[in-house]
Amino acid sequence: MPVIIPGDLPAAQVLENENIFVMNERRALTQDIRPLRILILNLMPTKIATETQLARLLGNTPLQIELNFMSVNRLPKNTPIEHMQAFYKNFKDLKHERFDGMIITGAPVEKLEFEAVDYWLELCEIMEWSKTHVHSTFHICWGAQAGLYYHYGIKKYNLNEKLFGVFKHKVTHKGSILFRGSDDVFMVPHSRHTFIKREDIINNKKLKILAESDEAGVYAISTDGGGQVFITGHSEYDPDTLAAEYWRDKNAGLKIKIPVNYYPNDDDTQPPLCTWRSCANMLYSNWLNYFVYQSTPYDLENLNK
Repeated sequence: MPVIIPGDLPAAQVLENENIFVMNERRALTQDIRPLRILILNLMPTKIATETQLARLLGNTPLQIELNFMSVNRLPKNTPIEHMQAFYKNFKDLKHERFDGMIITGAPVEKLEFEAVDYWLELCEIMEWSKTHVHSTFHICWGAQAGLYYHYGIKKYNLNEKLFGVFKHKVTHKGSILFRGSDDVFMVPHSRHTFIKREDIINNKKLKILAESDEAGVYAISTDGGGQVFITGHSEYDPDTLAAEYWRDKNAGLKIKIPVNYYPNDDDTQPPLCTWRSCANMLYSNWLNYFVYQSTPYDLENLNK
């Protein structure tokens, strides 16, 4: 089934070229099906790339998805304002609507204290709103840290050096339907300077750790029923996303190590290997199926009743 996006969104042509079934809004209106309404709060600086990454994964399922995009109330530095005006809405425009699922992306602000982020108060209002207007919220990287801090008071801590590369993970909660069909070991990209402590999660009875890594730490956390899911890595990344970050910093003369488990034989003259695509598709497919589609009400006005 298709992912429904505006026909002139840049991601549409990219996904069609990849043979991913996309449907424009006009055609969707003629079908007697209620698509899942998914809201993406896109905090990433490269918004168009992130839109495409997430739409690719959400579109690779048997479910019909209607994507909506939201931004915080600040001017983007790396995305044309015309793009934002065409495809994004602010919270004030969406706060009276309800959604089956929501994704809160990462953001390049992790070195700041949460309260020092200029849109922190707005983000807190959105996260509070999500508890009553969204069936399941999926938090990514800094978005996961922000959600854990706001909802449960769990702090983030600085790493001695940047966690950068693709790392081995394993499912530690064996009954987790979020990882149903997972291999015993799976790979996930990470790019961050901070972490959350495992013991802080364990000590909170409302949370459970689903998957983790010996090198990268806790990876997946959820509440019972999956109303909130927290993912500390970037399974949505394209094969060349880490490379772009690596060469950006290296060419700028910044101290940056070669990404772990990324280039063949750690040779950055070779094309990187993508070893996480199957895990990413499984993760998003399971979230949509088990935590959204199978339990969301048909009439969203009945959400949380």
